[in-house]
Amino acid sequence: MMNRIVLLSSIFLAGCASNTGIIPIGKDTYMVSRQAATGFSGSGSLKAEAFQEANAYCTSQGKALQVVNTQEAQPPFVFGNYPKAEVQFMCLTDGDAELARPKLKKAPNVSIEVK
Repeated sequence: MMNRIVLLSSIFLAGCASNTGIIPIGKDTYMVSRQAATGFSGSGSLKAEAFQEANAYCTSQGKALQVVNTQEAQPPFVFGNYPKAEVQFMCLTDGDAELARPKLKKAPNVSIEVK
């Protein structure tokens, strides 16, 4: 009986992992995200997998990867807030002027409203 509970729990948790695949979000701009099935894994490998998938996608189109933005879920990793990594990127042709300029910028975590 205990073996069945462990097996069913493992299947349930494996089903919670989420990988979006490549999603277009604008002209030549895409997003890919990875989410762990539990809070016990780190987000570093998730981010690396997302970068690999983004690079493979651009390479398959004969284009170069240009990262626009990255985001990661913040701890504590409990109650459905599991490690997650998101990469927004562009696929550009070699020689494109956009490849010469880095786009990666940290998003502000504070906003100020002036009334």
